[in-house]
Amino acid sequence: MRALLAALAVSAAYPGAWATLAPRSFFADFPGAGRHWTAGLPAYSEHLVTDVGAFYLAFALMFAWAAWRPSRELVVPLCAAFALFSAIHLAWHSAHLDGFATFDAVAQTASLAAVLIASAGAAVVSRRRAPAAS
Repeated sequence: MRALLAALAVSAAYPGAWATLAPRSFFADFPGAGRHWTAGLPAYSEHLVTDVGAFYLAFALMFAWAAWRPSRELVVPLCAAFALFSAIHLAWHSAHLDGFATFDAVAQTASLAAVLIASAGAAVVSRRRAPAAS
């Protein structure tokens, strides 16, 4: 469970730090490695990209905290909240794949689905197994 929570922390920290510290670069070049998933979307807004980065960093902090000190009271609502965000995020991006190459459409959808599955799965598993805080 700790490894999964740490992986979720990293998966949130990567876009969070990039979008917060370099919003124009994030918008033009995310996810990196020559792919440009956000550049083809609606117009760039430094405010919006920076806010989204801060949102991801806040979740990265909470996931890191949960990995360090897991408790059902923290992990279940944290993962459920991120799963809700991830479901909406996946639904929006799945409906806006026009202009994406097949590889990018599949890779983006798969990566967003993986985060949704990981966060929802962690919520379910933690609800059953994690010790309650004392």
